Amino acid sequence: MTESVISLRGVRADLGSRPVLRGIDLTVRRGEVVALLGANGSGKSTAVRSIIGQVQTGAGEIRLFGTDRGRFRDWHRVGYVPQRTTAAGGVPATVTEVVASGRLSRARFGVLRKADHAAVRRALELVGMADRAKDSVDALSGGQHQRVLIARALACEPELLIMDEPMAGVDLASQEVLAHTLREQVAQGTTVLLVLHELGPLEPLIDRAVVLRDGCVLHDGPPPKAVGQHALPGHDHVHPHAPAGAEPIRTGLLS
Repeated sequence: MTESVISLRGVRADLGSRPVLRGIDLTVRRGEVVALLGANGSGKSTAVRSIIGQVQTGAGEIRLFGTDRGRFRDWHRVGYVPQRTTAAGGVPATVTEVVASGRLSRARFGVLRKADHAAVRRALELVGMADRAKDSVDALSGGQHQRVLIARALACEPELLIMDEPMAGVDLASQEVLAHTLREQVAQGTTVLLVLHELGPLEPLIDRAVVLRDGCVLHDGPPPKAVGQHALPGHDHVHPHAPAGAEPIRTGLLS
């Protein structure tokens, strides 16, 4: 079988006193493009943040490239795009400076060399921001901020790309650029895990969809629109992974 790049087994996580992940299982294999879908509050972002170690888990196992996450050190193999935010986090910086920060995990002793600068330029070209390289990120639109965040993740030339709502609040032109960029990465064999509210222009790239509700996996298989009329819409459908007593998937799940 194809190598497992991400593996979650029985993962539970709480935010404060509220259970958010209730024992989820998730596998992403090399070369796959997997969409993590669900309504607001279903646990999508918490799941990806647990994968990269930003959220403490209370139970279960997480492995990256076959290694327990607690012992995983090859973070240059992973590119992460957080939910939409300002590209520099409020710190004055140029577009190039922000994107170059994504290359530091590959730089020797934190010093960027010729190959590192070339990777930064390629990342900027991929997202259509090469002409804004010297501009302050403060001068960018929301969609351009998102492109810079994606370029920052691509600068380390990751084998695994994790993106949390990359299309949220982004203008149509930027959506098209982001879809094209993702197609380029997929063609090169990059493994991708996407948190999405809806598939939109990325739908043709999605191999598999994992649908969460209330911190449980209710569907793991073809994207909902491809499941077929006998399951969605208009028919209840519970995936075998759903826990006993879980509510079935219905048409309004992704609203």
